Amino acid sequence: MDTLVYLDHAATSWPKPPEVAAAMLEALERSGANAGRGSHSLAIGTGRVLVRARSEIAELFGISNAQDIAFTHNTTMGLNMAIKGTLRAGDHVISTMTEHNSVRRPLEYLRRTMGIEVDYLQVDEEGQISLTALKQLFRSSTKMVICNHSSNLLGSILPVSEIGMIAKAHNAVYLVDAAQSAGALDINVREMNIDLLAFPGHKGLLGPQGTGGLYISPELELEPLMHGGTGSQSESSEQPDVRPDRYEAGTQNSVGIAGLLAGVRKIKSIGIAQIHHHEWLLTQQLMGGLSGIPGLRMLGPKPGAPRSGIVSFTVEGQESAAIAHRLDREYNIAVRAGMHCTPLAHKAAATLESGAVRVSVGVSSTEHDIKRMLDAMEELYGGACSSR
Repeated sequence: MDTLVYLDHAATSWPKPPEVAAAMLEALERSGANAGRGSHSLAIGTGRVLVRARSEIAELFGISNAQDIAFTHNTTMGLNMAIKGTLRAGDHVISTMTEHNSVRRPLEYLRRTMGIEVDYLQVDEEGQISLTALKQLFRSSTKMVICNHSSNLLGSILPVSEIGMIAKAHNAVYLVDAAQSAGALDINVREMNIDLLAFPGHKGLLGPQGTGGLYISPELELEPLMHGGTGSQSESSEQPDVRPDRYEAGTQNSVGIAGLLAGVRKIKSIGIAQIHHHEWLLTQQLMGGLSGIPGLRMLGPKPGAPRSGIVSFTVEGQESAAIAHRLDREYNIAVRAGMHCTPLAHKAAATLESGAVRVSVGVSSTEHDIKRMLDAMEELYGGACSSR
């Protein structure tokens, strides 16, 4: 069988750069102790890794103080920290129909248990919102605005800067889900008026699974999601006030963060603009070829329009799961099919019943990968699919 073509980067990037594995192995062998839990050289060495990783990420996202970054296990944890640490009974939240369940489920949980109110802003067929409609949703009780930077189904890119300006004008806390944009799209929390930024380490930042983070504006004070040992102020029964300790109870995934540091450095060496351009060109190649498949419908922005490295589609009369299964078993091509943990986006795209096949590229994807995908689709479903 041909070598694997991996086109599921929206779930996690793969393969990781060799530097990531090397950094993780070095961390295991040379600094495998707990940071902040001792004054011996191994603990200090681990602490240095965490400091460097925070510093590199802060520079990447335009964050003034690296201590405002709390490491998490994934974006989901960061989003839960932000949402549950901010909202209280009676608060109103504005979000969008393209949000992941990592946003929707915490909101619906708080709606049910605490009585918060939520509005999900409509999106058009290309996944875009109306800023006018957004402004009309604000109330005196609006506490928070939440949006993804890019939809994990549609590949649409929301105008996060403009949304941030509107949220600021209404004194609302602004939370951005950067699961599909960190490492692939420019992000500057100051310029975009972002108060809270949840990001994964294992996707566009090329780090290992089990890593991520949450930027918390110095003007905000969240209630911690977890309480426990931090290595600081141990004499107190209360969670420390100092950052990032306040939000990082328990042993950190220091080996994973060492890999994340290597991934971030790799991203910086290539350049965000170059990465985005590379992924955009591949999506245009893919969309051009898929347009020749009879009965195939692509979701999200039209060809030539801005999008992240995601192209989702349906084929009339075909189950999305069956398409993905055949691509995997017969052609050794890895894509994802189904609901993608974003049912409201599927509702907006009229694919709630059928689901969709999602192809997602990354920095390591190639034109040859796209050609393999297009050739397979042509053989499977007929038509004039071209690799141009």
